[in-house]
Amino acid sequence: MINYEYITQYIRETIKPSTGLLAELEEYALKNHVPIIQPEVAALLKVIGSMKRPARILEVGTAIGYSSILFSGFMQQKGIIDTIERNEEMIELARKNIKRAGLQGNINVIAGDASEVLACLDKSYDMIFIDAAKGQYGEFFEHCKRMLASGGILVSDNVLYKGMTASDDLVVRRKRTIVNRMRSFLKELCEDESFETGIIPIGDGVALSYKKQ
Repeated sequence: MINYEYITQYIRETIKPSTGLLAELEEYALKNHVPIIQPEVAALLKVIGSMKRPARILEVGTAIGYSSILFSGFMQQKGIIDTIERNEEMIELARKNIKRAGLQGNINVIAGDASEVLACLDKSYDMIFIDAAKGQYGEFFEHCKRMLASGGILVSDNVLYKGMTASDDLVVRRKRTIVNRMRSFLKELCEDESFETGIIPIGDGVALSYKKQ
């Protein structure tokens, strides 16, 4: 947690809670230590997504399918989500949850290593969400930049990485390489003239980027 605990608690008590399958998946993730987007980040993405109304979404990091199902609530009616996951157990769970949501015709789970899959993809997306291996965000960005449509939104989650990205005092030795790579990614992203980027200190840190038209 990178924010003051009382602030995070207040936000979570104030925003509208999830219901139905999403609430069930949140409970499952908590009990089984599956990383999914935090409630305040989910609320932010619902606002951004409702304003954008994307027709095509790419997600890097599926886990149990929580984010994809959340995104389906604001994408266009016949929209498509491509989501990439390498963990076989997560893939099976995600597909099961997506089927329960009745979204198997809208959400396509692509099995494989994200870097390899992204290198092979040649599509255009209105919104891209990165939430996979933190040390590979820079590599993911090169492919996502190519596929994100003008006027599109790129959302990168966990960019402050428990505060370690912002302060050497917090860096755990075994995480040093990941932190350095994350810092390089954020520097590249924020200096890229084709994007407008803001870094928001909610959840574990969110970089929100708009690709200029």
